[in-house]
Amino acid sequence: MDSPPFLWGGKGETSMKRSVMRKYAQLAVRRGVNIKKGQGCVIYAQVEQFEFAEMVAEEAYRAGAKWVEMQWGDQVISKLKYRHETVTQLSQAEEWEKARWQHYVDTLPAMIHISSEDPDGLKGVNVEKLQKANGARAKVFKPFREAMDNKYQWTIVAVPSKKWAKKVFPQERVSTAVEKLWDAILKTVRVSEDNDPMGEWDAHNARLAAQCEKLNALNLDYLHYQAPNGTDFKCWLIPGAQWHGGGDTLPDGTFYNPNMPSEEVFTSPMRGRCEGTLVSSMPLSYQGNLIDHFSVDFENGRAVSCKAEQGQELLEKMIAMDEGAAMLGELALVPVESPIYQTGILFYNTLFDENAACHVALGRGFNEVVPGFEDMSSEELKARGINDSIIHVDFMIGCKDLFITGYTKDGSSVKIFENGSWAI
Repeated sequence: MDSPPFLWGGKGETSMKRSVMRKYAQLAVRRGVNIKKGQGCVIYAQVEQFEFAEMVAEEAYRAGAKWVEMQWGDQVISKLKYRHETVTQLSQAEEWEKARWQHYVDTLPAMIHISSEDPDGLKGVNVEKLQKANGARAKVFKPFREAMDNKYQWTIVAVPSKKWAKKVFPQERVSTAVEKLWDAILKTVRVSEDNDPMGEWDAHNARLAAQCEKLNALNLDYLHYQAPNGTDFKCWLIPGAQWHGGGDTLPDGTFYNPNMPSEEVFTSPMRGRCEGTLVSSMPLSYQGNLIDHFSVDFENGRAVSCKAEQGQELLEKMIAMDEGAAMLGELALVPVESPIYQTGILFYNTLFDENAACHVALGRGFNEVVPGFEDMSSEELKARGINDSIIHVDFMIGCKDLFITGYTKDGSSVKIFENGSWAI
């Protein structure tokens, strides 16, 4: 599952019918964050996406939002900051920023992230400078994130930008590329001019929940991943931890969808218990740079080496970000029947690409997979096996010839995936 970012980037225009965009905005508000009457709402968007952002803001008010705050960004300006400011300056957080996040902790607004980033948007930025700055800022805001964890609704949705669309459809004119990307996005989020997207999402969430029930009933000890591309990997599960899929539920019973689209069933594995090699099946777009054709080797639960034809330095620095960055925080299962996989499109955007294929995530795990997590401290959750880190980075390992076998503590085996599809 993709994690909520601070800012996203991109530029885009479209002739997409406003009625369809309106339905999408309604979906983001009423099924994405499922905003509660009287709740605040924060919307993160690039300035070029003002038209859709305005629709989302209006729909939030219509749904009962007490207030709506816009957080505008611009990827070009972000790149200029990384080029010209010092690491010290980039790492600092102003007191007004801390005060704002303390206000979020106190009020728990719903947060909507509108993704439109250019996959190559930060290309050319010094990798070490980028990592140091982002790592330092993440540490500053970590206490605020932990104070809000599993207490508020958030969702990530996407709209096309010109540069993102051209990356996905390089042979097309810009206007055509944007329209084609709009079409692909709307199909994957189940929005069309003549359908009921909220009803379709209710049915979709129910299907994913049923798959979770099957997996939870197996009480698996570990999973063994195998594929002809070189993937041969074993990963142990946290005893009693649950598989989740589709939406998430707050302690007060509020149900929301953090990622739209979402085709995954996921859990957090046992911290520091995995062995073997994972080979990527898709490029990873990370902090405005691409990491492609890569593999990661694990020993004693940690990533000990990696190889990449593109972005090796960035991958190495990501794994070394902190103690937990070299360990896994998520296992996610996605069959090749996924509508995102079936498009045949490489989106160069984790929100979509992770929902096209089975994936894992380096870094922070999900507390909510452990029953009773609400009453546990961070130390207790770590003791149960939940990994902690300032990063959570998904990379895709699923393919049409992936096999996954589950094993119980008594040594019994059960086929989970066969040729990239569910076997249970």
